[in-house]
Amino acid sequence: MPADRKELINIDENQDSALMIAAELFHSGKIFIYPTDTIFGLGGNPFDEDVVKRIAEIKGRDEKKQFIWLLSDIEKVMNYAEVFESHLEFLLKVWPAPVTVVLNLNARTKEITNQETAAIRIPDNEFCLKLLREISRPLISTSVNRSGEKPVNNIEQIIKEFLQNVDAVFYNPKPTSKRSSTIIDLTTKKPKLIREGAIEFVELLKNLS
Repeated sequence: MPADRKELINIDENQDSALMIAAELFHSGKIFIYPTDTIFGLGGNPFDEDVVKRIAEIKGRDEKKQFIWLLSDIEKVMNYAEVFESHLEFLLKVWPAPVTVVLNLNARTKEITNQETAAIRIPDNEFCLKLLREISRPLISTSVNRSGEKPVNNIEQIIKEFLQNVDAVFYNPKPTSKRSSTIIDLTTKKPKLIREGAIEFVELLKNLS
């Protein structure tokens, strides 16, 4: 794909091709917009400083402010983060779902990212899960918007306002959810609600032993 070409890709027309292009973009330090189990996500490689900086610039926010990571399964999550044994069964029951949890990172990941924690989710979205298995690494997932503004979740508006800022937009005709993920802090043994989202906190707690 030429460096100056902006790709607009309907993932329903040829999902295998879309996945291949998205994986190539990820591994080459590019950024792209894609559908998730909540709102559209703006993503790239969280371990690439230039990618993180570029996404922060598009959003107009401090690049030190952390982004949500998507991962394909609990085993991958535990490659990067530490999970209390008492929380493991809870996560296995809840995920994949629009539920993001803040976890303590392990020593190796702390050194790579220079951060102590990360907000992580296993998304309930076929395209995302297939892409995450393909790249076998975390994928940044942050809302498509300028800092302080509401997320843009209409594909026509995304194309108009953001296509020129990214390397590709992946979409399908089906509308995505209008609600962001629920965010829970699991860095201590007592879960704490950070943001109420697609699933109510009180409902999630029913899955906690």
